[in-house]
Amino acid sequence: MAIIRAMGRLKIDFEDPARADDARQLFALASTTEEGVMSAELSAVISRLWSDSGVQGCFDRSREYQLNDSAPYYLNDLDRICEQNYIPTQQDVLRTRVKTTGIVETHFTFKDLHFKMFDVGGQRSERKKWIHCFEGVTAIIFCVALSDYDLVLAEDEEMNRMHESMKLFDSICNNKWFKRTSIILFLNKKDLFEEKVSRSPLTICYPEYNGGSSYEEAAAYIQCQFEDLNKQKNTKEIYTHFTCATDTNNVQFV
Repeated sequence: MAIIRAMGRLKIDFEDPARADDARQLFALASTTEEGVMSAELSAVISRLWSDSGVQGCFDRSREYQLNDSAPYYLNDLDRICEQNYIPTQQDVLRTRVKTTGIVETHFTFKDLHFKMFDVGGQRSERKKWIHCFEGVTAIIFCVALSDYDLVLAEDEEMNRMHESMKLFDSICNNKWFKRTSIILFLNKKDLFEEKVSRSPLTICYPEYNGGSSYEEAAAYIQCQFEDLNKQKNTKEIYTHFTCATDTNNVQFV
């Protein structure tokens, strides 16, 4: 639905004019369909829309509007997901997106070590709720989506997402309360970043960047931008890892 809405704003037409009727039907069905249910009728409408070159062209410009980065995964696998005996795979579950609001506390054990993890909302409206959670913690895991470098915030379309992440990282890394707290920096979504950076230049986020468009060079530059924010380099180390959260082997290794 986000793509169809964006087509009007970006003045992109459907290749097949009949898809305009499908778009109207999509909104009508979405407003009446029970949550978690995908009817054959709705599935067929979405499939026809997704195969339209106008819709694909709008998807290619997704950095110009807000679109869940898992959208193509589910849309490309729509036939499988809509099967009557469908059972979600591990990847289906890992690629779901639920916005964190408030604070979610999770306890788990891994290799005989007990972990207590606090998942906190990254949106501006959520931040004031979680600063007290850090009291007495052993380490802070700070996650940055590498693929956000050419996107803007949903709540402030004038602010680049990567710049916002850097501001937040700066405020946490150099906070007086965390002088002795280890910081683990996860530069996440490396798979999406590698696919994107060759066609969407890093200079969108960092105009001064004069390196190449290879994944390795661009990723290393972003790593330096974050690590350079550390004002206590002699006493505080940042442990940086490039991750793909949907790759369980990669995350387990980290």
